[in-house]
Amino acid sequence: MTRIDFYVLKDVGREARFRFACTLTGKALERGNRVFLRTASDDDAKLANDYLWTWPANRFIPHTLGDVVHPAIPVNIHTAPPRQCEGLMINLGDDVPDFYGRFDRIAEIIVGHNRDSGREAYRRYRHRGNPLFHHELDDWESGV
Repeated sequence: MTRIDFYVLKDVGREARFRFACTLTGKALERGNRVFLRTASDDDAKLANDYLWTWPANRFIPHTLGDVVHPAIPVNIHTAPPRQCEGLMINLGDDVPDFYGRFDRIAEIIVGHNRDSGREAYRRYRHRGNPLFHHELDDWESGV
């Protein structure tokens, strides 16, 4: 069954969500996992792409954008799921996609603007019986 991790950031800014997604992506890659960053829109996908090029400043995370998926590149950003779902999905959308169960793990990043949708996602995952884990993070950027 898919494990769901909720990361609640004290930051309320939308961009903190994207920076933290880059941090999670880097950690997942260090552990040998594939990562799918699911976005709500093409504009959000482009923003995630920009952050993966620049955040953190001393690191580049190899990735593909859109429906171009390459087996040797472990990170993909898109609004729709890749053909082969595995590893970690970082959900940067404000809903729970129907295909989430095809991944081993889901990361939901909660900041000020999406707290209500985060609560709704929590209820939906709980109703489906997924194991849920909650992480309150204060000073997460200092460890980057």
